[in-house]
Amino acid sequence: MPRLITDHSTVNGKAYEYACVLSIQDIVSKYRKIKIVENSSMKIARERFNSIPESERNTMIKSASAGINAILTMEPRIVEDGSDELEISLQSDDAGIAGDVRDVLVIRKSIDWEIGISVKHNHYALKHSRLSMDLDFGKKWFNIPCSQEYFNEIKPYFEELKELRRKNVMWRDIENKDERFYVPILNAFMKELNNKYKEYDSEVTKKMISYLLGINDFYKLIGIDSQRITRIIPFNIYGTLNQSSLSNKPLQEVQILELPTRIVELDFKKDSKTTLELIMDNGWQISFRIHNASSKVEPSLKFDVQLVGQPTALFVIDMPWDNY
Repeated sequence: MPRLITDHSTVNGKAYEYACVLSIQDIVSKYRKIKIVENSSMKIARERFNSIPESERNTMIKSASAGINAILTMEPRIVEDGSDELEISLQSDDAGIAGDVRDVLVIRKSIDWEIGISVKHNHYALKHSRLSMDLDFGKKWFNIPCSQEYFNEIKPYFEELKELRRKNVMWRDIENKDERFYVPILNAFMKELNNKYKEYDSEVTKKMISYLLGINDFYKLIGIDSQRITRIIPFNIYGTLNQSSLSNKPLQEVQILELPTRIVELDFKKDSKTTLELIMDNGWQISFRIHNASSKVEPSLKFDVQLVGQPTALFVIDMPWDNY
């Protein structure tokens, strides 16, 4: 079962997923039969959508429709003439944990074809990965376990955080938390990542991108309310996006992305004690901003991972809402 949703941003995120489902149904039902797969994820998303004010629902529909129309220019199989059924389903949060970042699946079983959409509402992060005394990021990110040296290095800092949690200390009450915790933990992370790269070379860079972007190709759909646009980014790593239909070629070409093969530089962002920047070949650049995940001290820290530099083949489409 999906976890209970309580915070406002997550409620809106789930509601926006359902807005995408409704937009696909509305647009594509003109061309073929639609089946919405009823599962617990769909039920929760529908409940969240219905729980927000009507004005917000209308805004989400406009936003989602703009993005879905952009995807249709790249995926003619969605709307080609045919008597078969198009399925729309929502994945559980467990799929993301297992490496599939797609939220909405669009499926035609008759031709054994599907695409996925990762839906984001007003944020751009790739992942929100954690670091702790026991979490092995190497094993999780690129299937190479971290060294004992790394765990020995980070242990004192997380042990201290554990003790502070026992005392119910708030993060705002900790002086010099950057120098006291963030910087030494980031230095240990950086050292371990560099060592693994020296030992395993491109296996690390390629698998890390696969971890961050997921095990399947997808379209990232980001609703940006402040600009009244919807941003679409196609991540076509495995070559499954942008296939022609029986009668039409895609109106917009989506190239296959080249994975990185080497690390060019890994260091702190200029004038920052909380963010690392990883520069790799083939145009890939990623930032890792470490932060506390809650107001109370916990013996773990969170990464906000964002793609800040991208291959030339990766493009962005910004769709204004005005026509929807």
